[in-house]
Amino acid sequence: MQNLEQLQQQLFQILEPFVPQGFELKAETDLVTDLNLDSMKVMDIVAEVEDVFDISIPLNLLPDIRTVEDFASQLQKIIQ
Repeated sequence: MQNLEQLQQQLFQILEPFVPQGFELKAETDLVTDLNLDSMKVMDIVAEVEDVFDISIPLNLLPDIRTVEDFASQLQKIIQ
């Protein structure tokens, strides 16, 4: 099982194309506010994460995911 920090690092790689130039991703980075992601981009990221981890993320979890750390925490629960 991957730890939270490993999952965050993988998410950083997936999120990199969506990060504004000069912005540094951190665990507390807010996906919508800090990265200015709209719903279509969020769904693209979810699809990419599902492909990378070979999982399915229930849509009812999305409202609970605000930060990279939240996302990694939810991933950890799904992967277990």
